[in-house]
Amino acid sequence: MVRPAADRPRLALADLGALLAPFPGRAEATTRIAVASTLTVLIAAIYGTPEAAISAYVIFFIHRADRTGSIVLSLGLLVLVSLIVGLVMVLADLTLDHPMLRVACMAVLSAGLLFLTSASKLRPVGAIVAMVVGFGLDQLGLVPAGELATRALLYAWLMVAIAVGANVVVNLLMGPSPRRLAGERLAHCLRVVARSLREPAANGAALATALRDGVQPLPGWLKLARFEGSASAADVLALRQAMTSTMAILMAADVAWRQPQARLPAACAATIADTLEAMARMLAAGGYPVEIALALPDAASLPPLQQAVAQALRDAIEHYAEPGAPAAPDTPHSGPHGKSRGFMAPDALTNPAHVHYALKTTGAAMFCYLLYQQLNWPGIHTCFITCYLVALGTAAESVEKLTLRLAGCLVGAAAGTAALVYIVPALDGVSGLLALVFAGTWLSAWVASGSPRIAYAGFQIAFAFYLCVIQGPGPGFDLSIARDRVIGILIGNLVVYLVFTRIWPVSIAGRIEAALAALASQWQQLIDARQPASRREHAAGAMALRENLAQDLALARYEPASVGPAPAWLAQQGRRLKALDAVAGPLFLLAERYPGDPALAARLHAVRTDQAAPADAARQSSPADGDRTRDTLLALVDQQLSGTRPGAAQASSPHAQT
Repeated sequence: MVRPAADRPRLALADLGALLAPFPGRAEATTRIAVASTLTVLIAAIYGTPEAAISAYVIFFIHRADRTGSIVLSLGLLVLVSLIVGLVMVLADLTLDHPMLRVACMAVLSAGLLFLTSASKLRPVGAIVAMVVGFGLDQLGLVPAGELATRALLYAWLMVAIAVGANVVVNLLMGPSPRRLAGERLAHCLRVVARSLREPAANGAALATALRDGVQPLPGWLKLARFEGSASAADVLALRQAMTSTMAILMAADVAWRQPQARLPAACAATIADTLEAMARMLAAGGYPVEIALALPDAASLPPLQQAVAQALRDAIEHYAEPGAPAAPDTPHSGPHGKSRGFMAPDALTNPAHVHYALKTTGAAMFCYLLYQQLNWPGIHTCFITCYLVALGTAAESVEKLTLRLAGCLVGAAAGTAALVYIVPALDGVSGLLALVFAGTWLSAWVASGSPRIAYAGFQIAFAFYLCVIQGPGPGFDLSIARDRVIGILIGNLVVYLVFTRIWPVSIAGRIEAALAALASQWQQLIDARQPASRREHAAGAMALRENLAQDLALARYEPASVGPAPAWLAQQGRRLKALDAVAGPLFLLAERYPGDPALAARLHAVRTDQAAPADAARQSSPADGDRTRDTLLALVDQQLSGTRPGAAQASSPHAQT
């Protein structure tokens, strides 16, 4: 079994191979980022706009897996930056001749935008906007006249506009439609399940990844597909049903993988695997399967646990893309994919963490700004920019990501310096520079598009590489520029680390508590739901929450003792997550067959309180009383709970083997 993230608090070299391994769509996404960044550098070289390195780096923040999401985010960022630059132009008349007032405006606007970054849906691009505003006001101090100030602000706008234009063009030409991505993701999940049924021991890791990440992006992709017109309303309904059916298939396969006694006989597993592979081919080709008939050999003679797995797989496969009756009141969009939220976070005006984040990031940036101004060392101005790009919310993230940032910075700086010494002198024009940018971007984007455990390193590799190599509209050879920019990056990273771990440090413990409560709530709603689609959507939401929670538990180990929770508290939360992880599959199968069974609520309560279930929990009234499959699944849940409780006997329950 793959170890949960909470059991891997440090990134080992042995993990790098898996983290850098290809997965469906990674090479395609990496190539689009490289093409868009290279096109950005080409446009900047043609028109001679400054800070082409930052323009190229913006691509990393506005790229999304599908073309529609990328284009919408890019255009939204451009509109927002245009409004902000217009505001700065108004302020320019007031601040051009007053340095102190200019610095004050820089700090106030920065704090306001960063507050929105933390407390609203501006989070994906808010820091970029704040950085552009700061850069624009900084440029005002370098010009002696109003006309030149206006030009400096327009250059700040162009830093983003060029990247937006390049990203839009590349996604229109190369970006996959959200409809296509949805079909390919469903096909991939079905293939993973087919392989796990045939060879459970060799495909456990792939199945765990598919269960965790498989259907999470689909609701957003289906909305975008309807928005852009690449899928009709009927297609969206069918694919949404296929998404929930895929979740049920993944959950049933997970039970078969985790429990040897639940694994299907070879003939039965082969029949289901063949059917899933045929369905995957239809989905990959752009369609979806309907009216599927699945005949399982000797299904009636299987033991209860195998019967439960086989029945769950059959129900999900035979009604794979066939929407059921309209949702009953328990289905409304209460799950993670359906709830509607406004622009501002619910706690925007009550949670001081949003204000603290804005003030800390602004303070770090202003410190770096005053530092290089007082030192009269403009070459390290990248420390000011870095503060906006690397600020995080909690002390744990700041400590953990610092290692990735510094490692990425050193790798990118080493690659950039080596390129300046050995490659750039041989280049005779901008075409050679573009080829170099493409290669460096592709490698860093490959890292950045991977797991969150290494993605930050990829971002930092690209940032340092760009600042070394892209020194103007053509090849540059000045090593002092590369040196100063890298020093600036390192200073910015260290300042942010010190500020976020010393001033109003935010422990990740609060987020862990909230995530555990949300995860338990998802399971309670799953148990209570009467409609299959609703149960499966809650299961998908629970898997996403579970992964985020595991990552937070791993991050908590990075927090200083003065900030972070006690080890005993962390161990207790880890046990609860482990217990939920162990019983997730059997609870789901029980909820599919016996929705609302009070025995399920009793087991869930035992997980939430870290206590044993009541002795008479299995005998509580239920329409399924006396059902052998129900008794077997409940015994399996009890066995898993006993195995995850500290000090409890881990002997197998005889009923689970029936």
